[in-house]
Amino acid sequence: MHLSKWIQNTLLAFIIATSVTALFQSTNFTWMNASIFHIPVLFIILMFVGLVIAEDVRNSFKKVLWFEKREDKRPIWQVGVGMIFYFAQVGFVEVFARGLMTYNLGGMPLYLVFSFLNAFLLTVIFEEIFYKEKQNTAANFKFKKLK
Repeated sequence: MHLSKWIQNTLLAFIIATSVTALFQSTNFTWMNASIFHIPVLFIILMFVGLVIAEDVRNSFKKVLWFEKREDKRPIWQVGVGMIFYFAQVGFVEVFARGLMTYNLGGMPLYLVFSFLNAFLLTVIFEEIFYKEKQNTAANFKFKKLK
């Protein structure tokens, strides 16, 4: 499996685990708040389950968004990778750093702002490293049109 897919699947499993853990963390069920070394047991279990189903979830999103039928796959790929980075950071704060959820920037939670900015930068870096496409520069595009 490619390193890019492995990273995406791991982050997707992390998103699944943090989303469900964040939902149940504030409940009155004490067994939901059990933890090992400050890592919720529910998160550990869901992380392993998420790793098993992450590839199928990623492929489902590709089918829903008609990824394979698109002529130019790059924009939807960027949105998907950016979304994965964004929700992974939001999930991290909601489960492991709840103290950071109190800060605001003009009424907007500051952790959402930082997650968005970081997701944008990580998407650009991730694209430079992993996205493989024919080099279609503006000069090549104009040259092809002139023919």
